[in-house]
Amino acid sequence: MRTLLDHPLALYLLSFGFLWLATHIGSRLQLRSGPLDEERAGDFDLVVGATLTLLSLIVAFSFSMAASRYDQRKGYEEQEANAIGTAYSRAALLPAADAAKVQGLLRDYVALRIRFYTTESKPQLSALARAREQSQAQLWDAVTLAAANAPTPITALSVASMNDAINAQGYSQAAAWNRIPVGAWVLLYVLGGIATAMIGYRFRSSTGQHRLKPIIPAVVATAFFLIADIDCPKGGVIRVLPENLLALSANLH
Repeated sequence: MRTLLDHPLALYLLSFGFLWLATHIGSRLQLRSGPLDEERAGDFDLVVGATLTLLSLIVAFSFSMAASRYDQRKGYEEQEANAIGTAYSRAALLPAADAAKVQGLLRDYVALRIRFYTTESKPQLSALARAREQSQAQLWDAVTLAAANAPTPITALSVASMNDAINAQGYSQAAAWNRIPVGAWVLLYVLGGIATAMIGYRFRSSTGQHRLKPIIPAVVATAFFLIADIDCPKGGVIRVLPENLLALSANLH
């Protein structure tokens, strides 16, 4: 299911089909058992209302989780850009030759980090991860070697800044992995299926009522799509753009 959650549009189509099927099943059950009398209809509507209320609460809770994770990813992108910018500035404290080397490596590293936010293909992301690890190793070796050749409190600042820049990447990656649990999605679909089936059971068999049946499945599927899209770090419509890293790259060049 996690693979499907990485493609919100496909999830929307599947959600609509599933919820429409649940509504249709509810309608078929109503045709077999016959319409409810007035007393039972009142009790049934009470249960439907309670189920829809619970579904609304779960949808709101899931949307809040997705929105908080989106804000977290944006925050870490900004922090990473600031950490790399600080490391670039403090690299000037190193000897001239070492400073030029470290700053050149940092410019290349920023380009790799921008591609992390703009690349969607999993094979490309795997290759990008290997390139990023190699770049981090080169940066760390360069700055620690320079600091070892000139062990002063000033060069130590450059080492500390580089450590912060590398750690910032780890926080950004962790935020990208922090998604809504699959269990929450299962609960959403179970409640959504039950609610739409119960609504379908209450629809009358007239032509006008049949035209209204797709509305509830479409609305609920749209809510699922929005949650999945915000929660998906790649492949969605609403994405975290590396605006701070792009601005940093322009300044470094």
